[in-house]
Amino acid sequence: MKKDSFIKVIGIVSAMVFCIGACSLPAKSNTSEKSITIAEQYGLAYAPLEIVKEQKLLEKNLPGVKVSWRQLGNTAAIREAMMAGEVDAGFMAIPPFLIGYDKGMKWGIFSGLSSVPTALVSNNPRVLLLGDISSSDRIALPQPGSVQHILLSMACEKQFGDAHRFDNILVTLSHPDATNALLSGKDITAHFTTPPYMQKELASPGIHIVLDGKEALGKDFTFIVGVAAEAFRKGKTEAYQAMTKSVDEAVEYIKANPDESIKILAKAYGMEEKEVNEYMNTAGASYSTEVSGIKEFGEFMSKNGYIKNMPAEKDIVWDDEIHEK
Repeated sequence: MKKDSFIKVIGIVSAMVFCIGACSLPAKSNTSEKSITIAEQYGLAYAPLEIVKEQKLLEKNLPGVKVSWRQLGNTAAIREAMMAGEVDAGFMAIPPFLIGYDKGMKWGIFSGLSSVPTALVSNNPRVLLLGDISSSDRIALPQPGSVQHILLSMACEKQFGDAHRFDNILVTLSHPDATNALLSGKDITAHFTTPPYMQKELASPGIHIVLDGKEALGKDFTFIVGVAAEAFRKGKTEAYQAMTKSVDEAVEYIKANPDESIKILAKAYGMEEKEVNEYMNTAGASYSTEVSGIKEFGEFMSKNGYIKNMPAEKDIVWDDEIHEK
C-alpha cells in the first residue's frame, strides 16, 4: 500500500469542512413511498442491520418495499448522500450527527443502535500513554469530527488542557484500511478503533491500548445511532415507520436469539462463530434503541468549537420512546 495513495494528514480547519453551503439545503427524499435507501459503515457496531437484512424485517413491515443498502466509509459520505437525496437513513455516531445538525442538516435521530468498546491502540513501543505521542506519530481514525476524534479531543483536554493537541497528526482512513496499515507497520503508529478491528489488532504482538473510549468520555455511551432525513420522515411516513420498527425488532431479536444471531452475523461478516461470540460478549458491547451521551458530547463540542450551539434534545431525537439514560 503506497503512502501517497491514501494518507492525508489533516488539521482542525479540514476537520470542520465537509460541505460548502449545501448543508443549509433541505434533503430531498427518493420519490417512491415504498422505497428506502440506507447507508451503513463497517464493523459489529452495525450488527442489528444484518439482522434486518437476513430476517427481511423491512419487507415484512412494509410489503412491497424496495430496499437499497449502501456501505460507505465514513459519516461525511453519508451526509453528502443524504443532502443529495440519495440516502433516506444512515447510521453513525453522535458527534458527526451534531456537526451536521449544527451546519443546517435537516435530520434527526430515530433510534439508538449499539454501544461498543472503543480504544486508541498503537504499534509504537514507546507510546504507552497519550503524553508519549509525538509529532512524528500518526493517528488513524475514520474522519475529522468522528466519535473517535472527539473522544481523543476530550482526553487531550482533560490531560493537557488542549482539546486540539493532536489535530495535526490525524490521518483519515476507514477501519479496514487503518487495520491493514497498523498491522503492516507502515504510515501510522496508532488507530482509534472498534470491534472487530480492535481485537484483530490487539492479537498482533506489540500492539497495545493507549486510551479507552469510556475513560475519555467518563461514562458509557451510545456508539451508533440511526439518523433519518426530515424529508424521509415527513414525505415517506410508511417507510419511515417500517424503518424504526425494523430496527427495534432487530435489536430485540439479538437479545432473544443470541445463538442464531451469532450464526447470522458470522456469515454476514465472514467470521468464525466463536470470534463473533467473543466480540459480542466483550465488556461494553450491547445493542439498544436507547440513546446515551448526547449531552456530554454536545456540551464538549460546543465549548471547543466543533459546533456553535448545543441543540435541545427534543429537537434532534424524534422518537418519544428514545430517551437519554
